[in-house]
Amino acid sequence: MPDELTHFDADGKAIMVDVGDKAITKREALAAGEVKMNPATLKKILDNTMKKGDVLAVARLAGIMGAKQTSNLIPLCHPLPITSVEVDFECEPEKGIVHIGALTKVTGQTGIEMEALTAVSIAALTIYDMCKAIDKEMEIGQIRLLRKSGGRSGTFVRPELNN
Repeated sequence: MPDELTHFDADGKAIMVDVGDKAITKREALAAGEVKMNPATLKKILDNTMKKGDVLAVARLAGIMGAKQTSNLIPLCHPLPITSVEVDFECEPEKGIVHIGALTKVTGQTGIEMEALTAVSIAALTIYDMCKAIDKEMEIGQIRLLRKSGGRSGTFVRPELNN
């Protein structure tokens, strides 16, 4: 196995990294993001009075489905037999913020970080889509990997979480 995995062959052409010789290990990733909106919009979400229905339930399902489609969305990303995807929300009504977390798991030869990040992104976009008629100024942001474990590169925990 080469010391450095790359998406380019010796001629500089794009390729999917060959992970065939990597060990099969349990891998897990946690990603987060947020949607900022008018507090009145979030109140409607929490009161379940949005015309399009239960925003957080639909966003949860969309995030899970998005994680499962990551290899179709991200070029050169390996399709993975995901064993678990959880998408959760924490709301700050007074600030109009929905915090999104996605935990993804796999037993495989390559990481699951992209699936966690995709789940968060798709959940956030779904919230935006379901609320855009009443709040076009929403902002999606802070999408980041919080931690990951398993695989050759070992465990990563975002430095601010170590405190």
